[in-house]
Amino acid sequence: MNLKKKILVGYGVALTLMGLVVTWAILNLWSLGQTTDAILHDYYRSILAVENMQDALARQDSGMLLMFLGDFDKGIAQYRDNEMLFLEGLARAKKSITVLGESEVVRDIEKMYSDYRNKFILITGVQGQKKPSYTLTLETYNNIIFPVFSQVRATCMKLRNMNEQTMYTVSEKAGKISRRAIWSTLFVASTASILALIFSLVFAEKLVLPLRRFVDAAQKITTGEYSVQLSVETADELGQLAVEFNRMTAQLRQYHVMNVHRIIAEKNKADAILASIEDGMVVFDTEHRVTGINPAGRRILNIDFSENDVLSCEQILPEQDICAIITETITSGRPPDIPEDLRITTFQLEGSTRHFLFSVTAIGQSDQKLSGVVLLLKDITQLREVERLKNEFVMAASHELRTPLTSLGMGIDLLLEHAVQFLPDKERELLEAAHDEVHRMKAMVHDLLDLSKIEAGRIDLEFESIPVGALFEHARHTFKGQVSMKHIRLYIEDTEDLPSVQADANKIVWVLSNLVSNALRYVDQGSYIRLSAKRVGDEIHISVADDGIGIPPEYQTRIFQKFVQVNKHESGRTGLGLAISKEIVRAHGGTIWVESSPGKGSTFTFTVPIYPC
Repeated sequence: MNLKKKILVGYGVALTLMGLVVTWAILNLWSLGQTTDAILHDYYRSILAVENMQDALARQDSGMLLMFLGDFDKGIAQYRDNEMLFLEGLARAKKSITVLGESEVVRDIEKMYSDYRNKFILITGVQGQKKPSYTLTLETYNNIIFPVFSQVRATCMKLRNMNEQTMYTVSEKAGKISRRAIWSTLFVASTASILALIFSLVFAEKLVLPLRRFVDAAQKITTGEYSVQLSVETADELGQLAVEFNRMTAQLRQYHVMNVHRIIAEKNKADAILASIEDGMVVFDTEHRVTGINPAGRRILNIDFSENDVLSCEQILPEQDICAIITETITSGRPPDIPEDLRITTFQLEGSTRHFLFSVTAIGQSDQKLSGVVLLLKDITQLREVERLKNEFVMAASHELRTPLTSLGMGIDLLLEHAVQFLPDKERELLEAAHDEVHRMKAMVHDLLDLSKIEAGRIDLEFESIPVGALFEHARHTFKGQVSMKHIRLYIEDTEDLPSVQADANKIVWVLSNLVSNALRYVDQGSYIRLSAKRVGDEIHISVADDGIGIPPEYQTRIFQKFVQVNKHESGRTGLGLAISKEIVRAHGGTIWVESSPGKGSTFTFTVPIYPC
C-alpha cells in the first residue's frame, strides 16, 4: 500500500466514526420526534375536543337559564347553536380515542347528553308537544336540568383528565427518551473520538517515524558523518525515498573522500603560493583578529604566528591608521578610496627602514556578509630610492640648465631686438621659434626646481591665518583682464561665515591661480567659473568649478602626475602645474581631487586646515 492509500484509509476511518455518530444522533432525534408527534396529534386533539364540548355545554346551560328567566327565544337560539358545537366535539372525541377506558367514558357522555337533550325537550315543549311538561321556574331548573348538566360536565372533565394524565405520561416518556438520546449520543461520540484519537496518534506515529529517521540522518550528514544508512521497511513512497537517500549518502561519501584529497592538495598549493609571494599578506576576521599570515608578512612584522595564536590588528601594526582603514572596510563592506601617496607606511626591518605600500581588500561579495579583510604590504623601498635619485638628478640637471638657458635666452633676445631687421623671413621665424622654446624650457626648469624642492621637503612654508575671501579676491584681481577679454562670468560665493585657514599665502594663492588658469584655458566665451568654499570638520574645502569641455575618465586619476597633459597638442605647457599643486597641498596636510564629466565641466577641490584659535 502506498503512502496516498494509507492517508486515505486514515481519513476513511475518521469519517466512518463521524458518520456513526451522526447516524446515531439522527435515530435518537427521529424517535423523539415520533413521541412528540403522538402527543400533539392524539392527546392534544382529544383535550381540545373535550374543552370545546365543555364550552358548548356551558353556553347551552346559559341558554336554558335565559329561557327560565323569561328570554325564551334567545335562550332556545343559544342552546341550538351550541348543541351542534357539542356534538361536533363529541364526534372528534370518538375518533381520537387512544387511552384505555376512554371509549366507555365517551359512551357515558353520549348517554348523559342525550338525557340532557330530552330534559330540554320536556321543558320547552318542542317536537310535537302542545305544552311543556314542566313550568319554567328556577326550582324546575335546579331539580330537573342542573343535575343532568352537572353529570355531563363532570364526565367531560373526567375525559379531559384522562387525556391530560396520559399526555403527561407520554411527555415524561419523551423526556426520558431525550435524556437517553443525549447520553447515548455523548457516549457514542466520546467513544468515536477516543478511537479516532488513538487511531490518529498511531497512524501519525507510523507516518512520522520514518521522517524522524530522515531528519536524524540528515543531521548526521551535516556533521560530516557520511556513512549513515536508513532501513527500508515499506514499499511505499517513504521506502522509495529511503532507497534514494541511501544512494545519495553513498555518493556523498565518495565525493567527500575525493574532495578531502582535493582540498588538501589545493591547501598545499595555496600555502606554497603564499609562501612564494614576496609581499606581506595578513588576513583579519571581522573582529580584527589575525587568522592568517604568510612568511613574508611574519618577516616584515617580525612576529611568530601559529593557528592557535590570538593577535589583534593593534598588536602587530604600529600604524594605527591602517587599523582604522581595516575597521572602516569591515563596517562598510568595501575599502575607502585613499590616494596612493597616503597608503605608504614604514617598518624597521633588519636594521634598516623599509617603505611599504599597503592595500586593504574585503573578503566576500558585496551582497553577502563580509567574512574578513586582507592586508597586502608591498615593499617599495627600492622604488622610493629610485624616485629620490631621480628627483636629485632632476634638481641637479635643472640647476645646471638654468645658467646656459638664461645666457641663451639673453642672446636670442638681443638678436631679436637689434638684428632681426637684417635677417630674411625664414631665419627670423627660426629665431622667434628658438626664443619661444628657450622661454618654455626656462619655465619647465623653474617648475622642476620647485617640484623637486617640495618633494624633497626643502620647501619653506610660512603658515599664517588667511581669510578664504582674501584668496578669492586675489584670484578675481589677478584674472580680471583675462575674464573680461574672454567674456567669462566669474562667480565667487560668500565666505564671510567661514573661519580663516592656516596656510602659506604665496603657495596657496599659486595653487588657486593655477586651477583658475586651467579653467580659463578650457572654457568657451560666455561660460562661467565658480569659486566656492565650505567647512567640513576641521578643514576648508576650496573648489574651482567650470562648465568647460571636461576631462576624460581615463585622465582623471593621472592629471596630478608629472608631465601628464590632456591636450598633448597644446604648446607652452609643461604638464607640471597640477603636480606642483598636489605637492603644495600635501605640504599643508591636505588633499586635492577632481570631479568631471566630458562636456559638462570640471570641479577641482583641495583642502586646507582651519587656523587654530
